[in-house]
Amino acid sequence: MPDTVIAFAPGRVNLIGEHTDYNQGLALPFAIGDGVTVRATRGRPDQVRVVARDLDDARDSFTLSGPARSRGWRAFARGIAAELQAHDLPLVGAELEISGTVPRGSGLSSSAALEVALALALLALAGTPEPDRLELAALCSQVENEWVGAQTGLLDQIASLCGQADRALRIDFAVRSVEPVPLEMGDYSLVTLDSGERHANASRSGRPGQPREPGYNQRRAECTLACELLGVDSLRQVEPGQARDLPEPLARRVRHVITENERVEQTVAALAAGDLERVGELLDASHASLRDDYEISTPAVERTVERLRAAGAVGARILGGGFGGHVLGLLPPGAVAPDGSIEVAPRAGARLIG
Repeated sequence: MPDTVIAFAPGRVNLIGEHTDYNQGLALPFAIGDGVTVRATRGRPDQVRVVARDLDDARDSFTLSGPARSRGWRAFARGIAAELQAHDLPLVGAELEISGTVPRGSGLSSSAALEVALALALLALAGTPEPDRLELAALCSQVENEWVGAQTGLLDQIASLCGQADRALRIDFAVRSVEPVPLEMGDYSLVTLDSGERHANASRSGRPGQPREPGYNQRRAECTLACELLGVDSLRQVEPGQARDLPEPLARRVRHVITENERVEQTVAALAAGDLERVGELLDASHASLRDDYEISTPAVERTVERLRAAGAVGARILGGGFGGHVLGLLPPGAVAPDGSIEVAPRAGARLIG
């Protein structure tokens, strides 16, 4: 077994298909170049010590035989260690050093990148064979749900673990299938631009002038209630006309999920045809649905969308869970991205380094 291993897991950009993963729908994400790196060195038996370089060297320690629950960034390492062992994946004592280049709260999935990098590093250090990557994605998502407190789906973890260079991933969450889709941009480019408003899937958010609410988790709860009222297991089973008689805001939540699934399929077709103008139209339609039907935008996000459109973007939309974070824009040839924009492109998924 090695004395030291280094694991890297990328963040992701979701081209289209937002808030569909936990509704057993479709999405089209891709892994990006920025991510989280975990350096794991063999430590004392049963002991894990962690230092987070991006948090002013904040530290934590716990025992493998019984990681106690904690809050914030400490919940990730403790949760990963506990869940790996609960799935009969043995670990050894470790010294963990975490660093990253994905901004937290940006909608680029720094949390999933952290989960995945921790899992790969701990498994490799113990010489424990890596499980199937879709199974590992589910384990990491369980940590997000049960330890961190964000009721996210599997999109971020699958994108980080299964990403491919020059490919987006068409994910069907109903059957957990992953299909690579060539993402050929030609002279077009995809950029993200920070709205200046940090989001947090497990914390409270709300619209200006209204009571604050647990934004992401509240949307998931609304979808669950809609399923109960419609007598279905997931919103993937709902036909467009079925939700018409639901009370608001449930009818709008369901309408977003149904139409967003359709937009994913239309985007795959547009990419195959090389029609990037159509992709831009679909990004705009997705944003309008996320703003009006799912209600996860904010004034800061809307200003950022307008900045990208003023720069010539043929489409722009909010990224990730919403209530802040980054905005994705599709720029045509010759357009100059606004200051602060970051160009993004599909890169390889999570891996050990060296």
